[in-house]
Amino acid sequence: MGVHIDITGLRPERIAVVISPLAELGMALHALSEPAHHPGLQAWVTAVTARLDPHLADRMCEADFLWRTTFSDLFLACAGVPGRTALPGGTLAEELDLLDKLSDEQFVDGALEFTCALPYDVPGRGPLSDEGLRRRSLELAAARGPRQLLFTERLLADPPRTRAWLRQFLQDCDEAFFAEAWSRLRHQLAADARLKTDLLRHKGLSEALASVSSAVTLDEAAGRITVDKLGEGRTATGDGGLLLVPTSLGWPHLMVLHRHGWQPVLHYPAGSPELAAPPTVGQLALRMTALSHPVRMRMCRNLARSAYTTSELAQAHGMTAPEISRHLGVLKKAGLITTRRRGRYVLHQLDVTVVARLGSDFLEGILR
Repeated sequence: MGVHIDITGLRPERIAVVISPLAELGMALHALSEPAHHPGLQAWVTAVTARLDPHLADRMCEADFLWRTTFSDLFLACAGVPGRTALPGGTLAEELDLLDKLSDEQFVDGALEFTCALPYDVPGRGPLSDEGLRRRSLELAAARGPRQLLFTERLLADPPRTRAWLRQFLQDCDEAFFAEAWSRLRHQLAADARLKTDLLRHKGLSEALASVSSAVTLDEAAGRITVDKLGEGRTATGDGGLLLVPTSLGWPHLMVLHRHGWQPVLHYPAGSPELAAPPTVGQLALRMTALSHPVRMRMCRNLARSAYTTSELAQAHGMTAPEISRHLGVLKKAGLITTRRRGRYVLHQLDVTVVARLGSDFLEGILR
């Protein structure tokens, strides 16, 4: 499980850590649409929403599936520019010019990715050229609501018109609230990009990726980057490059652009508030499975209150010591209990801090 990026043959100069105003505007729209994902931004969301023009707020709902449910690749348009080596623009206007460089097919596929579940990391025709996919796109859009159906109909009928609508909408968002936010955020993001660039130059890609997130690992022998996520996907840098793009508004989302034919991008939260490395998806599944067994749940009731020996637990639960040992082994493998020796006795106790973090760890894991 996870997303894998094959970097075989990738030259160091083709790796860039860069900031993107368009990507940050996409995250701003996501936070405004799904504030529950970003409790740390509650004050900013409330302030922006309070002064938002009602007409702009209505327009924000017309295509919110591009940023509400997840994050459309259209906000990282530079990755789709032919040649697979383009960098984000220094200003939002420059980034919107890069968005205009995408073909109609690329734009439509990117816009309909989450609405219509189109093929993502494999080659294939799109709904502009495949009548069957066009019908399926309209059917799926209709199932998701009238707004998505109307947008999809307009998009498929007249891509240039929809592109012009989106560009104007993003420019209006910039004027209404984003330009002010970007004037503050870009300094933090630029500092993070400089830090990661220095790590790349002086300590290598492995150290730079480790500073991005503990969920990102590099297998140098295999020439592969793995991002620990619940989803699955594969891509390769090929003859292109690799982009690392920080976001100040994105935690806990760690996103990987792995669209077929596009430049791979790691879009990661800068200055993540994590106090400790989050568990991997595998560790999280192990912990939740360990706690789901009724016997182990009852054992945890004892172990949360005090330290117990195996024999004491066996007596308390009317079970044999080997049976208790097997359940303790499962809890220990999942990292849920601590064990210490007192004389000739071995005492086990629930690590309540780890258990207390499970809710936030689970949320981080599924939103990552």
